[in-house]
Amino acid sequence: MTQTMNEQNPQRSRNEIEAHLVAQVWKDETFKQQLLANPKVVIEREFGVQLPATLNVQVMQEDADTLYITLPAPPPNVNEDELSEEDLEAVAGGITPAVAAGAGIISGIAGSGVAGAQAASMW
Repeated sequence: MTQTMNEQNPQRSRNEIEAHLVAQVWKDETFKQQLLANPKVVIEREFGVQLPATLNVQVMQEDADTLYITLPAPPPNVNEDELSEEDLEAVAGGITPAVAAGAGIISGIAGSGVAGAQAASMW
């Protein structure tokens, strides 16, 4: 039975979902190509959920010459003096396999030439 996002297991965080997808991509080239071609369908199938029709999902793959930085949407009270506990929890940091892989990409960029060295020097 397919669940809506509101019915899915609340214990699975976005970082856990992303880590699962990265692990699958690294193991299975066919899965990777499907995720790149139609990420919404693959995520729905993989996790047994129904994503909202209005949700746009994009998957991009980094390489040695490209670094993507994703900026999250600002919380609704971004102009207030203090963040709520919920907002703080939402932006709390941590490391995921994707971040760790990014560190490898950054170190790989440093050895890839002048442009790569310039990009790596900003870190």
